[in-house]
Amino acid sequence: MSLQTVPPDAIDNRANRAEDAQALEADARLRDDIRLLGRILGDTVRDQEGAELFDLVERIRQTSIRFHRDEDRLARRELEQILDSMSTSETVRIVRAFSYFSHLANIAEDQNNIRQMRARSAAQSTGSGVLAETLAHARDAGISSDMLRNFFKTALVSPVLTAHPTEVRRKSTMDREMEVASLLDRRERVALTADEAVASDEQLRREVLTLWQTNLLRRTKLTVLDEVANGLSFYDYTFLREVPRLVNVLEDRLEEAGEAAASELASFLRMGSWIGGDRDGNPFVTADVMRGTLRLQSSRVMQFYLNELHVLGSELSIAAHLADVSEELRTLAERSPDTSPHRSGEPYRLAVSGIYARLTATAEKLEVEITRRPVGKGRPYETVRELQADLDVLHRSLISNNARVIARGRLRLLRRAVDCFGFHLARLDIRQNSAVHERTIAELMDAANPGMSYLALGEDARISLLTNELRSTRSLVSPFVKYSDETMGELNVFYSAAEAHAKFGSDAIPQCIISMCKGMSDMLEVAVLLKEVGLVHPSGRSAINIVPLFETIEDLQASSAIMDRMLSLHDYRRLVDSRGSVQEVMLGYSDSNKDGGFVTSGWELYKAEIGLVDVFERHGVRLRLFHGRGGSVGRGGGPSYDAIIAQPGGAVNGQIRITEQGEIISSKYSNAEVGRNNLEILAAATLEASLLHPRQSAPRREYLTAMDELSNLAFKAYRGLVYETDGFVDYFWASTVINEIATLNIGSRPASRKKTRAIEDLRAIPWVFSWAQCRLMLPGWYGFGSAVEQWIAEHPDKGMPFLKELYREWPFFRMLLSNMDMVLAKSSIAIASRYAELVPDEALREKIFGRIRREWHSCIETLLDIMGQDRLLQGNPLLERSVRHRFPYLDPLNHVQVELLKEHRAQNPDEQVLRGIQLTINGISAGLRNTG
Repeated sequence: MSLQTVPPDAIDNRANRAEDAQALEADARLRDDIRLLGRILGDTVRDQEGAELFDLVERIRQTSIRFHRDEDRLARRELEQILDSMSTSETVRIVRAFSYFSHLANIAEDQNNIRQMRARSAAQSTGSGVLAETLAHARDAGISSDMLRNFFKTALVSPVLTAHPTEVRRKSTMDREMEVASLLDRRERVALTADEAVASDEQLRREVLTLWQTNLLRRTKLTVLDEVANGLSFYDYTFLREVPRLVNVLEDRLEEAGEAAASELASFLRMGSWIGGDRDGNPFVTADVMRGTLRLQSSRVMQFYLNELHVLGSELSIAAHLADVSEELRTLAERSPDTSPHRSGEPYRLAVSGIYARLTATAEKLEVEITRRPVGKGRPYETVRELQADLDVLHRSLISNNARVIARGRLRLLRRAVDCFGFHLARLDIRQNSAVHERTIAELMDAANPGMSYLALGEDARISLLTNELRSTRSLVSPFVKYSDETMGELNVFYSAAEAHAKFGSDAIPQCIISMCKGMSDMLEVAVLLKEVGLVHPSGRSAINIVPLFETIEDLQASSAIMDRMLSLHDYRRLVDSRGSVQEVMLGYSDSNKDGGFVTSGWELYKAEIGLVDVFERHGVRLRLFHGRGGSVGRGGGPSYDAIIAQPGGAVNGQIRITEQGEIISSKYSNAEVGRNNLEILAAATLEASLLHPRQSAPRREYLTAMDELSNLAFKAYRGLVYETDGFVDYFWASTVINEIATLNIGSRPASRKKTRAIEDLRAIPWVFSWAQCRLMLPGWYGFGSAVEQWIAEHPDKGMPFLKELYREWPFFRMLLSNMDMVLAKSSIAIASRYAELVPDEALREKIFGRIRREWHSCIETLLDIMGQDRLLQGNPLLERSVRHRFPYLDPLNHVQVELLKEHRAQNPDEQVLRGIQLTINGISAGLRNTG
């Protein structure tokens, strides 16, 4: 049994076409891996389920391949007959087999990506990795090492992990898949003896069999703390070691290019998280959950430090009579509680034991769990700076006594890790919807001012009232008033944030994000709530960043005017100045897409950034943009490097935060080598966008005008279908797996903000996820084709040649079309038509699917014309082959899913029917990779 596929778009790839050709030549090794895994899976299916089922799987696979390779209509009918004749029990087992095909193919592809990445790095003369290449470009542009060091002093690159539920795999299956990947990697790098090769094959068979006998689906719903624990596993896989290693490597690169620096490079790479702090629409994120989150985070990083110190102590066996030590190191060793005579002449070991004892005491004080115990009692560190100071004593002593090479080992990585992660590990954002803040403030204000109705006040009256409250030294909250559960819940979260600052330091919770921010009062309400718990002071100081999140098309259009007024407001400007005159603004890709469609969302985000850059420059405030991107194109996904480089001039400016969500987290950061590459890409793109073309020339006015017109036409087409077509809501709920997705137990958060079927209230993730399952991918392209056709009709003098010029000359337009190219290649109108048949109202089905089909054909035709391609993904042959060769394994899953949906909706009581649907969702997601 064999699988045929090639690398996905999971890892950002800057390879040019020559590199693609080299990759195609090396494709034989990928096919070898896939055949090996396919053969082992086939053997497993035969051994576990019998030869009859194995033969059935093979018939389905070969017939599906024949249909796709030869467009054989007879093969399609034969395939449908085979699938329709299966029992429910057979169907479930077939679905599991095909789902595991996709999972194992993904492993082989990821290993091939690593192989190619290493080959490119080995071939580079400037050093290994994309960051080294960017540094070489900077040097060529005349940017010195000192200038780069100054840049990184204030730079910030922050991937922010979220718990958005688009990862359908269980951690148990992910762990097994990682073992398979590790075994493939070892076979690649080590020349195995005959016995070792046999043992490796047996281990692979053991892992695949364990996978086969492991539940693909979760039996119970995840809690928020489950999501926290899952997120923390990526620190073990990648972040704890690779984040400090990347900063240290960059520091070395800068030293190689210039004089040794007097101070170390600033730790510009900081991890962020929403998991356990994102309350928007998730009632399960409470103050207690947030406290638990912070304890789990701190426990993970403290355990890492203690493990590293334990090994460091064993490594630093330096004897005092063989090597000099500094006086401050001698003093540190004398303070150690370690009284073992075996270490009496080993001052470094004694010093490490003392640090270990103090850190253990610190963990106990912070009430976080650790497994290691010290050799004696120590005084807890009051701040992370005290820990850093002790580690610096070790460093300085080694350096001053000619042991620099030792100082550059484990100690260096540990010192950098402490600087990057502190006692908190990740910077946790707290987020809530502006409507909840509004209700909370209204209740507090009305209770404090009898006769007032805060909700009845206009915006200007609210601004006046809130700014006066910001200056007031009295508390708005009264111990004599019984507030609603919602208000008490919100206040408790803010009190917990203040506690976290006191306990773990201000970096533990540095941001408070306001979802659906629509005006100045939304931001001032949060400022007042923060004042109530002491995080904002009446004198104008703030211990936390107040971050508006602009999500809908209307809000994006208003964002510049809102921020202009906010920065002009004296009482708010004082808060910004107290934060180093830096104001963060978050832009929402997902909801703006659901609101206005892919084209308009992308364009309004771009325009909002241009407007914000101008406003902030006028006010002399540094703008930091936080990009709320999803994994799929329909939620703002796509290659990170291209997305950052395509930002308008001045929008990056040395600082950027980007969400990493769902299955994208595991695809980028499950493997340390891949993870390091993706972190490098973020850092390199930030550096390049900020220094190499910080104020790239603005697009020509006629480009902007044309894009405005295209956006308006696409917006009209998208809104006309989704929000203005009678019956569209019924069509969507009937023709997709939206109802069944809710049964998957893949996240703690409800699918809708309110208990309605309205598209407006549906979260963007299940919206996009559902369209991906039925292979339409509608949020990633709808409206573009008809917009182009109408624009050309209205501008016959410019027509298609002008749009081709736009594609050639403008990175933004090129990225927009490139992402559509990818998402359309994964779509299948033939498969989508099967889902349309699930709509019981035939007239409604024909009316809506007919429009979708026409737009799909129009979009592909216009896209290919503008890009100068004969087929989708022509310019990316590796991804083209990957997508094309996945279809024979995806299509049977889609066919079975449709039939099972019919059974389920006809109230078939067999629980295997729903389980089969859930398994098909898992398998299709694995085949498409970035689905939400």
